[in-house]
Amino acid sequence: MRTSIPIQSDDSLLRLFTFAFFMTMGIVVTFFPLYFDYKGYSKIQIGLLYAIGPLIGIATNLLWGFLSDRFQTIKKIMIILILGQLVTAILVFTAGWFSLLYVCLASFFFFQQPVNSLNDSQIMLSIRTSGKSYASFRVYGSIGFAVSAGGFGLLLRHYGTGLTPILCLFTIACTLVIVFLLKDARQGGKKMAFSGVVDILRNRKFIWFLVLVIIMSVSHRFNDGFLALYMRQLGASDSLIGYAWMTSALSEIPVFFFLSKHGHRFKELPLLAFAGLIYALRFFIMSSIQDPSWVIWIQMLHSLTFGIFLFTANRYISQLIPDEYRSSGQAIFAVAWSSIAGLISGTFGGWIFDAAGGSTVYVFAACLSIVATIGFLGTHLFQNNESLPGR
Repeated sequence: MRTSIPIQSDDSLLRLFTFAFFMTMGIVVTFFPLYFDYKGYSKIQIGLLYAIGPLIGIATNLLWGFLSDRFQTIKKIMIILILGQLVTAILVFTAGWFSLLYVCLASFFFFQQPVNSLNDSQIMLSIRTSGKSYASFRVYGSIGFAVSAGGFGLLLRHYGTGLTPILCLFTIACTLVIVFLLKDARQGGKKMAFSGVVDILRNRKFIWFLVLVIIMSVSHRFNDGFLALYMRQLGASDSLIGYAWMTSALSEIPVFFFLSKHGHRFKELPLLAFAGLIYALRFFIMSSIQDPSWVIWIQMLHSLTFGIFLFTANRYISQLIPDEYRSSGQAIFAVAWSSIAGLISGTFGGWIFDAAGGSTVYVFAACLSIVATIGFLGTHLFQNNESLPGR
């Protein structure tokens, strides 16, 4: 009985931290494009601003993930990262011209990008001993994102897009307070050897899986980067855009809980192929709408796309990576689905949007989803054939 109280307290703090961090992420994903549009930057410039984050993330995810494994600490790394976010966010909102903004936003993403994968590492290591499910923690991220997108959308509607900096700095400050109270899940663990990371990168099954993840994630990141601008093009208000993001975040919750209880019944690759098929359907519908209010309903398909994709992909890689390389493995995965995919989608998405409009961006996204679907299903069938007796 004496140990149950601190364990429950640690779990609550980790859930609260996940909630607060995803509130900040909700602002970055949902309202940063609108803020930069409000400041007068072109769609190509906004695309370039969003491309620098993933580009920086390729190095910074690996760097901080490696340092976390090498020194066996997640908490201390996250304190450094969130302090860096707070300082660089202030610089972003005070930058006066595009080139300076570009440098400041790159610095912000240097500290912001790795926190998601490190938080996932903290959760995955915590549930090893507590017996809790990943979904019971990650669901608070979905709630935080939904509260940010919906609640802050209402505030911005009443007080204007210029309120975005205050809201962002507030959520980062809250996250910083909470991270100081967290227990470090890496204390006293087995130290890693750099050769283990090399072994991970030599795993052909893991690398091929990351290639397919990148293809599917590019289509997903097209939506992340340009949904707000596409809805604005269709005449949507800030609050309607916020509701669209809130709907997608809330739709993840039942899927996370379902998969945490019944996900073991399904094989990972066919499940990912199913998610890719729904991605294609979702984005083909998005490319053909004229009324922005329809986006609210379409965003509910986020549950069967990203909800399935994130949970299943994390489960798949957790089978391939030992605990002492957890942060490095999660960082490599984050580089694939967030950084590389975000770089590609931000660079080409902005160019496509400016040249042919938002609907064409979604057609490209749907086509990439089909390619990923074929890849996941084909890989599953190939691996099954290899495992048959006599082969």
